[in-house]
Amino acid sequence: MLKKIDYIVVGCGLAGIAFCEQLRKHHKSFLLFDDGSQQSSLVAAGMYNPVILKRFSEVWMANEQLRIAKPFYVSLEKLLNVQIDYKFRLLRRFSSIEEQNQWFSAMDKPKLEPFLSGNLVKNNNPYIDAPFGFGEVLHSGRIDTNTLIENYLFILEKNKLLKRNKFDHQKLDVHKSLIEYENIQASNIVFCEGFGMKKNPYFNQLPLNGTKGEVLTIDAPSLNMDFALKSSVFIIPEGNHKYAVGATYNWVDKTHIITEDAKKELTEKLKSFLLCDFKVVNQVAGIRPTVKDRRPLVGTHTKHKKVHILNGLGTRGVMIAPYIAEELFNHIEIGKPINPEIDITRFSS
Repeated sequence: MLKKIDYIVVGCGLAGIAFCEQLRKHHKSFLLFDDGSQQSSLVAAGMYNPVILKRFSEVWMANEQLRIAKPFYVSLEKLLNVQIDYKFRLLRRFSSIEEQNQWFSAMDKPKLEPFLSGNLVKNNNPYIDAPFGFGEVLHSGRIDTNTLIENYLFILEKNKLLKRNKFDHQKLDVHKSLIEYENIQASNIVFCEGFGMKKNPYFNQLPLNGTKGEVLTIDAPSLNMDFALKSSVFIIPEGNHKYAVGATYNWVDKTHIITEDAKKELTEKLKSFLLCDFKVVNQVAGIRPTVKDRRPLVGTHTKHKKVHILNGLGTRGVMIAPYIAEELFNHIEIGKPINPEIDITRFSS
């Protein structure tokens, strides 16, 4: 029997969830396909942070992203009845007086001023080597992406909105006014496949590079750190003396296999400023969907107007997913132009 719906969505990472929430909000019917093959959202540290802390510069469209993201995660917590948004301080460790000066210079930039505290934070933790203190980033926190995705999949399955099987692109029939897949007829399809886009014949020509990232979980009972710390690596508290430590960047390896090289890199960087004993208790890897110009891939296929993409979230998916989902939904439903900086037409020859 033919099932008629408004949308098929492929992929249940941050992009897929954000788009499904647009559909729910506007009372659109949908079915989501996810086979669990893409792990970038699951292995993400989940920080939302409006400042690039390596160079003390603004994240692209940080204000706009946060304006949409904050109520988005509040609504998801209500829907799922779990906590996923954890507010805590984010401190940037200064390695020199020069870095302190760079921080205070960055505060003079109008776009950065709302996000950088002018108070130098002294180090009171005996297990952190930070003689030059810290700078505090405002309006930051962490989304527990594992809990989010696990519970969102459960809600979809409970409401018969989920197919836990691999989407076969060869079985998709695209017509002028609709698309068909097996026994489903839909007005539109949106691909949110992360690095899996490389196998999608409709969009695999787009310049999605993919960057492998590995993250450790450490057990450090002495540390007692209740804030997130950015130095040569991130340390993010997860409770019960556990901390996420990351992340690596590998532009060659495209597997989800954890490596000793990554473990060594992260532990050596950690030991350069952490003065207590710790034990590595877990390690995960995933491929971030990164793009050469560091902007997402959002838009509609040049030939097939019912086929769309939401991808390329890179390293800041928590912040950017709600914004780009709204951009794509408004483009499909009311014809609103997509921000040209993220529209896939920028790669049209």
